[in-house]
Amino acid sequence: MLSKMKDWARNLKQQIFILYLAYKDERVPLYAKVFTALVVAYAFSPIDLIPDFIPILGYLDDLILVPLGVMLALKMIPEEVISDCKAKAEERMKNGKPKNWLAALIILLIWCVIAAWIVHMIYPLFT
Repeated sequence: MLSKMKDWARNLKQQIFILYLAYKDERVPLYAKVFTALVVAYAFSPIDLIPDFIPILGYLDDLILVPLGVMLALKMIPEEVISDCKAKAEERMKNGKPKNWLAALIILLIWCVIAAWIVHMIYPLFT
């Protein structure tokens, strides 16, 4: 069972690289590029929308949102682009995945806005 999980994770990682490369391809329609960019940015981001320290929910985004986004993005991209990017992705897999610090910053800002809003709502209760 552990080897199946490792294979699944390795396959998902390869699919994310394929999306990363397909995003840069001019044959991909604009709507697919936008969705693909969001999926790849979220997958490469070191910060999750739902932090992993939150019990159960913290891992649901990694187990459900990322694979679902990858699946939908792959369906939006022409098959010939996916074929071309597959070979490139295998080569890139050897070098490690790039970090998307812009996506991390955006997610961090979202969390800061939520925290500021909560403080703003709670603060009047204590004055």
